[in-house]
Amino acid sequence: MRYSDTPVCTLRSLRSVSLAVADPVASRDFYHEVWGLSTVDEDSDRFWLRATGSEHHVLRLSAGEGNALDSISFALTTRREVDDAARALQKLGIPLLREPGPLDDAGGGYGLQLVDPEGRCIELSVDTFAVTQAEPAGRRAIPRKIAHVVLNTTDIDRTADFYTEVLGMRISDWSEHQMTFLRCNSDHHVIALNQARWPSINHVAYEMQSIDHFMRGIGSLKRHGIDPQWGPGRHGPGDNTFSYFTDPAGLVCEYTSEVAQIDEDRWLCRTWERTPELSDQWGTAGPPTTTVRTAMAGVADLGHRQKVIAGIDEYFYGSADEETGP
Repeated sequence: MRYSDTPVCTLRSLRSVSLAVADPVASRDFYHEVWGLSTVDEDSDRFWLRATGSEHHVLRLSAGEGNALDSISFALTTRREVDDAARALQKLGIPLLREPGPLDDAGGGYGLQLVDPEGRCIELSVDTFAVTQAEPAGRRAIPRKIAHVVLNTTDIDRTADFYTEVLGMRISDWSEHQMTFLRCNSDHHVIALNQARWPSINHVAYEMQSIDHFMRGIGSLKRHGIDPQWGPGRHGPGDNTFSYFTDPAGLVCEYTSEVAQIDEDRWLCRTWERTPELSDQWGTAGPPTTTVRTAMAGVADLGHRQKVIAGIDEYFYGSADEETGP
């Protein structure tokens, strides 16, 4: 199917990701004390953590029965764009969790929340609280921003169509017909989709200031007794460095750096073969551990489907497998 001939908006950047976990305090402690983020706000069992960039926060943690993706937030430019996007979404029959208006969040702002066809909450926002961009990290290993979020999907083609046709993303590359990499600005990808048995979050990647900060980050985790589950190495698609870890909730987090930058007038999308040599151009990472492979598969996540008004079941596709994981 075709969702729309004209995207409803122009995304400016990836702001943040919100995760639900069983023990948000333990996850907060890890991301604050070990991973390098700073807790900027908290409210009971919700925590907002920032990096060194200009966003109020890049990660929000809240309590849930198990691991789940609560939302992904993207920046637009003006309030009018938010309002125009809402009208266009409604014409397309795409459900909104939140109509345009002030956001009930520590980061403030004006925005809306829509639900994608697998139940994920996508937030489009402007005018979030300004923060003073942190000074360069020096030699400290502190993430600069969220680099990308990888999502497991039961239908990679239809999900890619949704994010390109509705939200205006562009496909940068494919990894055979297993993964596709989508961008909204010059970064090679801010979202990647992975064909899987159920919808879930695969991992969240945090961009480091340089390859030196990337390596220092790995060293810092090693000093905390935490070894990489895969990496360090350098991917083919995106040409970015990678090192994957699992957090206390069993979710996968990645340090990355030197993400390829896209020249829109010259870039040609290609399909990469899924070979060890192209998965890791350096040949240093070795195979991913069983632990990280299992964690990347995640658990079936129906997201926010149950919060959407009845009568639009036909909008959703790819029912989650009754199993909760491999």
